[in-house]
Amino acid sequence: MELGLVGLGKMGGNMRERIRRAGHTVIGFDRNPDLADVHSLSELVDSLQAPRVVWVMVPAGAATQSTVDELGELLSPGDIVVDGGNSRWTDDEKHGAELAAKGIGFVDCGVSGGVWGLENGYALMYGGDPEHVATVQPVFDALKPEGDFGAVHAGKIGAGHFAKMVHNGIEYAMMQAYAEGWELLEKVDSVTDVREVFRSWQEGTVIRSWLLDLAVNALDGDEHLEGLKGYAQDSGEGRWTVEAAIDNAVPLPAITASLFARFASRQDDSPQMKMIAALRNQFGGHAVEKK
Repeated sequence: MELGLVGLGKMGGNMRERIRRAGHTVIGFDRNPDLADVHSLSELVDSLQAPRVVWVMVPAGAATQSTVDELGELLSPGDIVVDGGNSRWTDDEKHGAELAAKGIGFVDCGVSGGVWGLENGYALMYGGDPEHVATVQPVFDALKPEGDFGAVHAGKIGAGHFAKMVHNGIEYAMMQAYAEGWELLEKVDSVTDVREVFRSWQEGTVIRSWLLDLAVNALDGDEHLEGLKGYAQDSGEGRWTVEAAIDNAVPLPAITASLFARFASRQDDSPQMKMIAALRNQFGGHAVEKK
């Protein structure tokens, strides 16, 4: 089948290649002309035969909104837009309604796989009307990993990105657990080869995972991670997961703590700890460290 793909960065570019390897035609547009097959959204739409499917892989928020708005003016009834970026599920509901008013279908798709997806395949979670999903299915089949798993029609519009959001929230908590265990192992004198302890966990243990494999890869490159600064950014989906938990009164203590740990990583000198040190000094005469 034919597919228009908007956004050819690290993820989008590799997705274009994987879909083409499966025998499909992909016409890509990107603001970087060195990456693009065509030079505008208008040219992309004109290059596709109706009914068209256009997959959007641009940053969530304003960039996605403007792209969906422009496609809404260019596409025709019966065409379909797929948002494969990291949009918030509430934006999906809005985009679906806006496009439906023009007779254009909408499918949201959470995509996981990162830089490894080209060779290993991408885990896909998508939401939308069954007939629209069926139209896009050949592309989903091309992108997913080999085998019976790795892709799911999660439900209605918004369900795909909601599922991907929860996936990323779980990822936050898992990474935090590995990080805390690694720091404790590094701290004690009795453990002399932390990297090999992590490597030993890759087989036969209940905590083996792809994240553990990636941790070992990182330690192979820099055994004590001395070349890295202890600063971790967040993509936004961890925040959305916590916000959704609050809205639905679902307790998420591990995921919430892992998000807050990332916030703490950005403080060279914690204002909160200043107050705690001052209080300990006030009530107990405990020593404080002066700058």
